[in-house]
Amino acid sequence: MNKKIAVRLAALGAAFAVIALLIWVGINNKQEGSEGGMTTYAGHGGTFKNTIVDMDTPDPSVVYKDGYYYMTFTHNGADIMVMKSRTIDFRNAERKVVWYPPFGTMYSANLWAPELQYIQGKWYIYFAADDGQNENHRMYALEAVSDDPLGEYEFRGKIDDGSDKWAIDGLVLEHDDQLYFLWSGWEGDVNISQNTYIAPMSDPLTISGPRVLLSEPTLDWERAGGPPYIQEGQAILKRDDRLYIAYSGAGSWTPFYSIGLLELKEGGNPLEPDHWIKHEKPLMAMDEEAEVYGPGHNSFTSSPDGSETWIVYHATSGIHDGWSNRKARAQLVTWDDQGQPIFGQPLSLDTAIAVPSGEGVYRAEHALQEGEMFVFDLIYANVDGEMPVLLHYSGGEQVKLEVNGEEWGSLELSATKTGETGYAWVSLPLTSGTNTIGISSPEGTTIEAIELTRYEAENGQAINGAWAESNPFASGWGTVGSSDVNGAVQLANIIVPEAGKYKVRIATSNRADAEQQLEVKLNGKYAGRVAVPPGERQQFTAITIELKLNKGVNEMIIDKINESLAVDYIDILR
Repeated sequence: MNKKIAVRLAALGAAFAVIALLIWVGINNKQEGSEGGMTTYAGHGGTFKNTIVDMDTPDPSVVYKDGYYYMTFTHNGADIMVMKSRTIDFRNAERKVVWYPPFGTMYSANLWAPELQYIQGKWYIYFAADDGQNENHRMYALEAVSDDPLGEYEFRGKIDDGSDKWAIDGLVLEHDDQLYFLWSGWEGDVNISQNTYIAPMSDPLTISGPRVLLSEPTLDWERAGGPPYIQEGQAILKRDDRLYIAYSGAGSWTPFYSIGLLELKEGGNPLEPDHWIKHEKPLMAMDEEAEVYGPGHNSFTSSPDGSETWIVYHATSGIHDGWSNRKARAQLVTWDDQGQPIFGQPLSLDTAIAVPSGEGVYRAEHALQEGEMFVFDLIYANVDGEMPVLLHYSGGEQVKLEVNGEEWGSLELSATKTGETGYAWVSLPLTSGTNTIGISSPEGTTIEAIELTRYEAENGQAINGAWAESNPFASGWGTVGSSDVNGAVQLANIIVPEAGKYKVRIATSNRADAEQQLEVKLNGKYAGRVAVPPGERQQFTAITIELKLNKGVNEMIIDKINESLAVDYIDILR
């Protein structure tokens, strides 16, 4: 074992108890119940790992709407790109540049921090740009021509507060039926300090009153790396009747870049600076042990079922990265007994994070309807192969299934009781790339949703000498391997809607000359072994074992991974 691996394993061993607690806190906040039971089935669960994109994505702005996550970000300062994803993990997202600036204008260069927002029934993108000179940065807006965030946009001009001063990172605040514009700006024409400003709006494109200085970077942590001193990257956070503005302070080019918070007093006026309370300490800052530096310029989004708030921010993995290697990351926002938000320390790239509640449930109301067929799009597969699909339905008739527009076959659904949701599994062939799945909804049967009940091993928690590594031949972005005979991967968020016996497919490669054995543990107990036949390095064989799963959350550990084995994924079927 080389020194790098030994150091990494030692760090993982020391941190594993904390990591496991983080995972289980996230899971137990989602679906509660004794012995794996749950109050409401909110999807098959699973975990993901940061970063959520495989390219630089500074200043991420993420919105969840109608079954999809959308993200925009600073795309090399040259144009505006929007991504569309079924999950908060954007690695396989659809990507499109929706707007290119014309040449020779005051907004042709240095396009920074576009902010995607859905306001009063329309999509808008607010962005900062200049003519090549930073002191000329001002805020501008695009308005979507259609209801598609990846469609055409119309340039709607400058968001002008009348001062004509440097401005970046603008976005619209909706509060008590009134619109406001928030941004980071200079008081004068010299870059001494970036402050937080607000102004009233008469509509999403028009400021209707003078700018008001809300906050300045006066705290020690805000002034780190300066001058200039920084407050920027404002983001709006709401819960119940409370309103917050998160912002980023300290130099964005330093590892000290952190996220602070302003809080509006109960019943306060957003245009009155004295009605805002500044929290003294940042709510998220660098964590050298986790190797996360400069976490900042965040946005907030919801889980698909609306029960959770998530923070999406950029950070780097190197203390000297500066403005390089800034990639989007996500984690759950929790709340203390006083109703205050807790962002927590930024999580390491090795930490398995329970997915947002309801993620992976593709609802029929968000599908395309073609006659009696519901067509679910943007279903990504990295390789050709069978994928387990779980149908949610009510009623009970024979339904037809299509894959990529071609008839696949039919499935007989057992009748359900009135008001009850039924569940049925089927294994469908998907091809590498983006797929569609069509399901008929004959009279007497209502298709409610579908899920793909696959758990990628690389998104689980690798332990006992195991590690996740990228692999272009795998089902997801990688596999789990090991340098030890007792390597293991923990899948701590496997959720099923009903207790009973399930077929579990474990896809593994074995490059040894002889058969190898993997051990399966379920909910803390030995559950069985699977024999992995010898084969090629990138040849993944799916071996099925029958296991009895509890209703709700289950933990599965695939153990005895050795240097000859690599685990790709785990499928759940009935």
